[in-house]
Amino acid sequence: MKKIAHLILENGTVFQGISVGIEGETIGEIVFNTALTGYQEILTDPSYLGQIISFTNPHIGNVGTNKLDEESKKIHANGIITRSISPLDSNYRSTQNLSQYIKKNHIIAISNIDTRKLTHILRNTGSLYGCIQSEKYINIKNAIQKINNYKNKKKIITFTGVNKIKKWNPVQFTDTNNKKRFHVIVYDFGVKTSILKILQNKGCQITLIPSNTSVKKLLSLQPSGVLLSNGPGDPRSYSISIKNIEKLLNFSIPIFGICLGHQILALSLGAKIIKMKFGHHGSNHPVQNISTKRVFITTQNHNFTIDKKSIKNNMIITHISLFDQTVQGIKLKNHPSFSFQGHPESNPGTHDIQKLFDIFIKNMHNKEISNAQKK
Repeated sequence: MKKIAHLILENGTVFQGISVGIEGETIGEIVFNTALTGYQEILTDPSYLGQIISFTNPHIGNVGTNKLDEESKKIHANGIITRSISPLDSNYRSTQNLSQYIKKNHIIAISNIDTRKLTHILRNTGSLYGCIQSEKYINIKNAIQKINNYKNKKKIITFTGVNKIKKWNPVQFTDTNNKKRFHVIVYDFGVKTSILKILQNKGCQITLIPSNTSVKKLLSLQPSGVLLSNGPGDPRSYSISIKNIEKLLNFSIPIFGICLGHQILALSLGAKIIKMKFGHHGSNHPVQNISTKRVFITTQNHNFTIDKKSIKNNMIITHISLFDQTVQGIKLKNHPSFSFQGHPESNPGTHDIQKLFDIFIKNMHNKEISNAQKK
C-alpha cells in the first residue's frame, strides 16, 4: 500500500504525493535539476549536501542503479523530489532499482507531485527551503516552523568559517602505469570522483587534503599544481580556505578552481560573490568562451556567482553563461591560475569542456620547464 507524503515550502505551499524513501522528515534548500539522464551521478554528487533535489525530468529510475555510476560512496542530498519514479529497472549493469537504492541510502523522498509547478515557483520566487514529511510525520504547521529554525541555524553556521574535519587520511591516486608526472594537491571541499579519475587518466598523482589545510603543509607535499574542488554551501563561509589561497597565490604554483573552488579563487583575489535567484542546476547549460566565441554545453550546480562589477584588474573573464550572462570562467593575468563555474568533468552531461583539464596539465608542464631553466 502506497504511503502519503507532503512537500511543504517555506512560503506555505503544500504538495501531496507518495513516499518513495524511508519514513521521516527532512529539510533543505530545494533546487531543480534539468538533466535528462545521469540521476545516480547527480544523487551521489557531494555538491548537493544540504539540498533537496527536484528532478524536472518527469520520469527517472528506468535504468536502475549500479556501483560504476556513483560519484561518491553515498547520496549527499537531504531529500529527493520526482514526478514519477520507475518501480522497474532495465539495464544489464543494474544491481538495484532506484527506490531500493534510495532506501538503502536512508533518504527521504517524495514522488507523484507536479514538479513542473514546483519549478515555476522556484523560477519566479528564487530558491526556497522546504520540508518533506512521510505519512506518520505530516504536520504542516510544525514543518514551516522547523524550516525557519533550519534557515536561521544555516545562517549562523554560514559565517562561522569552515567546519572542522574530525579525521583525515591522505588518499592518493595514480594512473595504471604508475606514472607520477604531476603531483596535484586537491583542496577537498566535496570533490567528485570523476574529477579525480580524469586527472588520474592524464598521468597525475593526486593527494586530497582537508579544506582548512595550511599553505605551509601544502607546500611540504611538493605540488605540481593545486585543484580547488567543487563542494556545497556559501563560498563566503570558507574564510580559512580563502586566506590560504591568498597566501598560495604568492607562489608560482598553477591553480585550477572548479565550481565552489572557482568562487573561492575569486574571493581570494578580492572579487565579491552574490546569491543567485534560483541558481544553475542541470546538464544542458550553454557557456561561451569569450575569446574564441565557441559555445560549450555544460553541467552546472551552484547557487552563487561572481559579481561582474567586482572583477579586479588582475582578473580576466574567460567564459560567460548564455542563459543569463553570469561569469563562468576567470583567469589571472600574471599567474598560471584559472577557474570554471560549471563541472568540467561533465558527469552527467556532454564532455565539451573537459579540455580545461588539459590547460591545467599544460600550466603544470610550463612551470616544470621554467623551474628546470632556473636551475
